[in-house]
Amino acid sequence: MKLSASNLGPTGCGRRETRKRETELRIHRCALELTDERGLDGWTMDDLADAADVSRRTLFNYFPGKVDAVLGGTPELPAEALEVFHRGGPTGRLVDDLSALAAAILAEKGFDPEVMALGHRILHQTPRLIVIAHERFEQVTGDLVDHILRREGEGFGAARARLLVRLLVAVFDVAINQLNDNPGDRPVAEIFDENVRLARDLLA
Repeated sequence: MKLSASNLGPTGCGRRETRKRETELRIHRCALELTDERGLDGWTMDDLADAADVSRRTLFNYFPGKVDAVLGGTPELPAEALEVFHRGGPTGRLVDDLSALAAAILAEKGFDPEVMALGHRILHQTPRLIVIAHERFEQVTGDLVDHILRREGEGFGAARARLLVRLLVAVFDVAINQLNDNPGDRPVAEIFDENVRLARDLLA
C-alpha cells in the first residue's frame, strides 16, 4: 500500500470521510485500551466491536484483525500538502518541509496525543507488535524516499533520503517519549519541531 495523497472532495464526501476517520480512530483507541487492560491475547474482535459500539461487519471493514486495529491505519498524506512538498515548499528547506508533512499527517488523521502516547507504550511492551510495526515502517520509509527523490531529483540519492527519513523518525520517537512523560502538555508537532532544531544544533 503506497503512502498516498488523500482528497476529501466535495463537502458531502468530506463529511463522510470525517465520520469514517472518527470511527477508525475510535476503534483504534478501543483496541489500544483493551490491549492495555488485558494484553493482546486477552480480547477478541467481538470484544472490540462492543467496546467501539460498531457491528462486527463494520469493524472488519476498517481492520482485518486485532493487530491492525492496535497499530492503526496506514498514514496518508493530504493532497495539498504533498503537492506543496513536491513543488519545493512550504519553506524550501527539505528537513523543515518534511516536518511540515508530518504535521499535515497528524492534522489530517486527527491524532489524539494521549492515544499516540498509549500506542507508543503498548508497542514497546509487545514484541510481536514491534516486528509488524517495523515492516510497516519500512514500507512507509520507501514511500517517503520516493517523494523526496521526486522533489530533489534522483541525484539526491536513495541512501541519503532513507537516512534522512530514519533520522526524523528517531526524532519523532523522542517527541513521543516526551509526550509520555508530560501528557497533554504540548502538541506533538510542536515537540517534534523543537527536537528537529535541537538535532540540527547537535549535528552542526
